[in-house]
Amino acid sequence: RNCTEHGWSELYPSYEDACEFAEYEAAQLETSYFANYKQVYTAYATSLVSLIVAIFIFTVFRKFHCTRNYIHINLFFSFILRASAVFIKDAVLFADESLNHCFMSTTACKAAVAFFQFSILANYFWLLVEGMYLQTLLALTFAFHKKYFWWYMVIGWGLPSTIITVWILTRNFYDNRGCWDDTDVAFIWWIIRVPITASLLVNFLIFINVIRILVQKLRSPGVGGNDTSHFKRLAKSTLLLIPLFGMHYMVFAVLPEHTGAEARIFIELGLGSFQGFVVALLYCFLNGEVQAELKKRFWKWQAQSY
Repeated sequence: RNCTEHGWSELYPSYEDACEFAEYEAAQLETSYFANYKQVYTAYATSLVSLIVAIFIFTVFRKFHCTRNYIHINLFFSFILRASAVFIKDAVLFADESLNHCFMSTTACKAAVAFFQFSILANYFWLLVEGMYLQTLLALTFAFHKKYFWWYMVIGWGLPSTIITVWILTRNFYDNRGCWDDTDVAFIWWIIRVPITASLLVNFLIFINVIRILVQKLRSPGVGGNDTSHFKRLAKSTLLLIPLFGMHYMVFAVLPEHTGAEARIFIELGLGSFQGFVVALLYCFLNGEVQAELKKRFWKWQAQSY
């Protein structure tokens, strides 16, 4: 606006021309599009409830206090963090649907996005720990399990904390725009993408090695029927989770970031929203020991009530 003897002039040039933002209507549609996808996130509530129940079961019953279940609990907790981070991020970024979140730049929204990225990192690293533990379980004796548990804690929580700290500092000093939820600067985005991709590649190698070890053990003449059944139960859950939770990420990792954006979001939300439920189902609710213990406690409670 220019100051004239008649007061301030009309706005010139227009906002769209001055900011080189002529696709304002398209951006509005995109904002509405992302807001509509928010409805899919409600499926995370199912995962949250099932994971909390699973942690309660593993914590309350002393019979389940062992290294294997401690690792499961940390994996459950990482899924809880991931689901919670989704709700927190949505609450901050989409609190006002009339406001285009692409132009927000507050400490709260940056913290919400950073927490969301940390939860994703921790989730993938604890999935890696599950694969590492399964391989250790097959290769070493029980005496070594507790020794390695603290290394698992460092991998599951320590590495994601270090990576997200580097990402926050890099983002703050080199690309401190918006709410940090864009992926425009490739080298900053790869600070998060490379560790996740590497963890999935390592887990895939573990996947192949565990199958090899299992085949060797099952073919061993000294392995009985009970041992065979034990090894099958041991590997079933983890071997199912490794490809189930990693392959879609690997496919998108090799593609350009903006390729198939709609399909990418739909798959991420569709799979991500129910992953926690699937984990709780495989590791807890379908576990024969858990089912037997719950039945035992139920009959005991029923007998006491009589």
